[in-house]
Amino acid sequence: MSADTAEGLATKAALMAQSDFVEAFVVDLNGVLRGKWLQPDKSKALLGAGLAIPRSVFLLDIWGNDVMEGGIAQDTGDPDGLCVAVPHTISRMGWAEGNVTQALLTMREADGSTFGLDPRGILAGILARYEAAGLTPAMGVELEFYLVLSDRHGGLKIAPRGADESGWRGWQVDAVGLNEIREYEPLLREMMATAKVQGISLETLISENGPGQFEVTLKYGTDALRIADNATLFKRTIKEISRKHGLIATFMAKPYGDCAGSGMHVHLSVLDRDGNNIFMGTPERGSARLYHAVGGIIHAMPDTMLLLAPHQNSYRRFAPGVHAPTYGDWGHDNRMASLRVITADPLASRVEHRVAGADCNPYLAFSALLGSALLGLETQADPGPESFGLTRSADAPPLPIAWSTAVDRFAASETIRQIFGADFQRLYTACKRQEISEMRKRISDVEYDAYLKNA
Repeated sequence: MSADTAEGLATKAALMAQSDFVEAFVVDLNGVLRGKWLQPDKSKALLGAGLAIPRSVFLLDIWGNDVMEGGIAQDTGDPDGLCVAVPHTISRMGWAEGNVTQALLTMREADGSTFGLDPRGILAGILARYEAAGLTPAMGVELEFYLVLSDRHGGLKIAPRGADESGWRGWQVDAVGLNEIREYEPLLREMMATAKVQGISLETLISENGPGQFEVTLKYGTDALRIADNATLFKRTIKEISRKHGLIATFMAKPYGDCAGSGMHVHLSVLDRDGNNIFMGTPERGSARLYHAVGGIIHAMPDTMLLLAPHQNSYRRFAPGVHAPTYGDWGHDNRMASLRVITADPLASRVEHRVAGADCNPYLAFSALLGSALLGLETQADPGPESFGLTRSADAPPLPIAWSTAVDRFAASETIRQIFGADFQRLYTACKRQEISEMRKRISDVEYDAYLKNA
């Protein structure tokens, strides 16, 4: 039974009505969940006229402060918008005490269109362009995260579980090791069971290249909005389950300076009206349209970098000699490139986008990827020469690997205006520049160590 049918909606409404309370939330530009608790009788609006929430809730910096240059709050009197629930996201919160239900919301305008700063609505708008072109993107997601101790240990801000002052125990890496999974088995089992209740399909779970680092694969599918919902709700789920177990699950791009960063790899293929993969070619090479899509993604990659790596810490992942790419390049089955083209099974021909950090907003990262791929298909973009292993194509554009540079590139980009519109471009830029301004006021310990006496 679909959650969108009359019977399905009635079931969801009953679920909320029988709850102790409902936790209803939107996703802001930074991917932070913001909302309120509702008594069951108030939850009826979520599947009806909508719940009033200030429009400015979408335009907050990472600390939850209003973005002053945006003017959403100050210049307009901070008006409300009406938010309705995404039906399939209404589910029990398995980690909470008592009988509690959650609901992810999206904001609507009076005419029924989505609010221009709602990340979910932005992605919905780009998917509408695919539908108008007779195309449907199919996507899968690999998400990496760390489990860390929730209190300071040995003078460190964070540390893996079991770490001691020797700097060895607890810091070992057991990549793709089953023992590492068994060490965290109660937490991970609860995570998988709670995800299943929410309809989040996790295909694989492995230990990764950092201490206490794991990767999950979300099921490949043709409903990109739902996949973005699932990625967002999975992050919420593992954070809440970890808190119950005395740990923090972090999707921070680089929590440890000398350990592997956490990325979000996205696999993409595109289907036509008959369900055929338009990227299909031979085992050696995909169709011409596959490379047009790759060309569009690569052309836009320096401009979309801010959506793939939105925070100051995001840029610690990008450096020569590490797995996170620093150029916009592509290669057949090449994990060193930004775009890995996979054609060995022609029916499953796809592109793996390897740039985004786990700290990105999935709705905006998907929008950047899908919007630029569609531009490539429309313009028959040329991807340029292929990269082989570490031998990078000389034509590959360098990516901005400093936060402020990425902001400037985003702010001036005509491609960003084409994909997202000028209003979103201006307001997202204002958000990031406010965060940069705040960060510049904070002096780090290493700066005092280096300069206080020696400069």
